[in-house]
Amino acid sequence: MKQKAWEELRNSSLEELNARLSDAEKKLFELRFKHSVVPLKNPLELRTLRRDIARMKQLVAGKRRQTAGAQ
Repeated sequence: MKQKAWEELRNSSLEELNARLSDAEKKLFELRFKHSVVPLKNPLELRTLRRDIARMKQLVAGKRRQTAGAQ
């Protein structure tokens, strides 16, 4: 993930992060399905997408902790 995209994600709201996370998970599912039928041209795309999902989950968890700590 590029630095600019990472900064954009960090500055997003919790709802927007959850929406992007669900889209990325759906895309990963579709890519895995396609890869099982026909090999992908770039199989490293699976790895980068999986790592991006992990980063997004980390941001969501951090934002939830911040909101819980503020209350």
